[in-house]
Amino acid sequence: MRAVHVVSGRGVPLKRSDVDTDQIIPAEWLKRVERTGFEKGLFSTWRDDRNFVLNDERYSGANILVAGPAFGVGSSREHAVWAIMQGGFDAVIAPSFSDIFANNCTKNGLIPVVLPEAVVQQIWAAIEADAETEITIDVERRSVEVPSAGIVAAFAMDGQTQHRFLNGLDDVGITMTHASEIADFESHRPAWLA
Repeated sequence: MRAVHVVSGRGVPLKRSDVDTDQIIPAEWLKRVERTGFEKGLFSTWRDDRNFVLNDERYSGANILVAGPAFGVGSSREHAVWAIMQGGFDAVIAPSFSDIFANNCTKNGLIPVVLPEAVVQQIWAAIEADAETEITIDVERRSVEVPSAGIVAAFAMDGQTQHRFLNGLDDVGITMTHASEIADFESHRPAWLA
């Protein structure tokens, strides 16, 4: 996992609520053995509709997904987070997330930002009016800014999750911060316990 202090970029207004993980990445993609290539399945059912927002060239290259309430509900598939990240997104802003989806985000390096629905709607309006609108998510300050729209909003993130992002630590990385203690324990452990 890479360290993340600030994410800046453009947003995509995904104006849908209750987006479940099967809509994010359909079940047929779960058969893959590799952990790559999931961007091709990202919202693939909706992609057939030429009016779907991710088919709008104005939002090409945007790296922040701005979604409606209850994003990531449904099954606990990590593939949904992989698909979003491999689709070029560094963060998802929404009024609420499924707990399991948000947990999968934090363990894989995708920043889940919860903002009040009224603020999300303001961000949607700003990026629909101008697709070049800059959004800045500051993990250290726990804030989102959209300067052109006068939006400055704080978001909650527990200290342990913030530490993960700021230091680029997944579960293995956190364990390895204790490598010397683990080695010391192993060196003093009786041989008969091995």
